[in-house]
Amino acid sequence: MDDASPALQLTGLRKHFGRPAVDGLDLTVRRGELYALLGPNGAGKTTSLRLVAGLLAPDAGRIEVLGIDMASAPAAAKMKMAYLPDEPMLYGKLKPTEYLEFVAGLWGVGAAQAEPRARELLAWLELDRHAHELTEGFSRGMKQKLALAGALIHDPELLILDEPLTGLDAAAARQVKDLLLSHVAKGGTVILTTHILEVAERLAQRIGIIREGRLIAQGTLAELRARTRGGSLEDVFLQLTAAS
Repeated sequence: MDDASPALQLTGLRKHFGRPAVDGLDLTVRRGELYALLGPNGAGKTTSLRLVAGLLAPDAGRIEVLGIDMASAPAAAKMKMAYLPDEPMLYGKLKPTEYLEFVAGLWGVGAAQAEPRARELLAWLELDRHAHELTEGFSRGMKQKLALAGALIHDPELLILDEPLTGLDAAAARQVKDLLLSHVAKGGTVILTTHILEVAERLAQRIGIIREGRLIAQGTLAELRARTRGGSLEDVFLQLTAAS
């Protein structure tokens, strides 16, 4: 593995479901950045992330995670990342501590390392006072935060999040955003999709915009503004997607 390789490199990625969902997608995400992948509904964002996570097999193209080819070494590539879907699955009869212990075990993280990490994550997300309650009684926001803790329990180098702020109140959303920024500050990489463009505008170091399964623009907000008449990210997004 080349330490200078990007966190994620997609080359000519394709996936069809009767029609192209991802259509020759070329995308590069650098190490140590928070990258927002934006697009209209049906643009191929979720399909692209599921391909990267290994939940779908591409029809064509290449996926490299931190220099590891997903096709030739899928287990090694998956060990470097975590994927959190927009509707994460928890186990209602488990308590948060039990859930995190279970997830840590799946990743091969020993109890001596997992227990303090779990305590740290639960405290950060203000779930520690609910640590011994069954998750079946949790609100959507609490479940979303616990799922994020599960994604971070093995300290992945690449964290992939599909609409991570959906259903969260302002306080919970701030906790999640702070945790993501902390992960990046420590050298990790975060890729997220969101329909809340203000979030991408405030958090993302670079932004990619896709439409009909293709990347139509990529760069910092300043670089994207230079391609359009400027304005907020919402203004830029609408101009770019309307022009493509």
